Amino acid sequence: MVQIAALHTARLCLRPYEPADADAFFALLDADRTRYRASFPDRLRAVGAPADARAALRDFADDWRTGRFYVFGIWHRATAAYVGDICLMPQARGQAEIGYYLAAAAEGQGYAREALAAVIDFGLETVGSQRLLVRCYADNVRGQAVARAVGFQPEPPPKRPFWLRNADALGNIRRFWLTRAGGDL
Repeated sequence: MVQIAALHTARLCLRPYEPADADAFFALLDADRTRYRASFPDRLRAVGAPADARAALRDFADDWRTGRFYVFGIWHRATAAYVGDICLMPQARGQAEIGYYLAAAAEGQGYAREALAAVIDFGLETVGSQRLLVRCYADNVRGQAVARAVGFQPEPPPKRPFWLRNADALGNIRRFWLTRAGGDL
């Protein structure tokens, strides 16, 4: 079992949510619902009201205990402002996926890069993952730049038959990998 603990960077505190965080968690999601819809539809469906936020945070705590999902709220250390969310989702064969979002006002200040770097260390060292994945929409240039800035490498788009190339949204997703030193993609 992974010990529940906060991760600290120069400017941020990433920590598992506590019940008292429910209002801030809901407010951030609710304020940017339209912006998050494409990338985080499941989270938005699950958290439609403040009571749902409290239930989601209880679920996150259960997920920490079981190792299914590690969700961190992101707080600015100097101001204690809640600025976003980042999670690590272990998958099969030593792989884990990282997902994150920030409040609109927190974007463009390097917080995503700082939080992602901390979760990379958590995933590789604490959880023991061998490969980490970040997925971004093809038009999310900033998200792709964040992944590259902390060492993720883009995966070439999959080869598809001509007739299938525009058949689904998967062609609009870019995948970025980071592998434990000495590992292969």
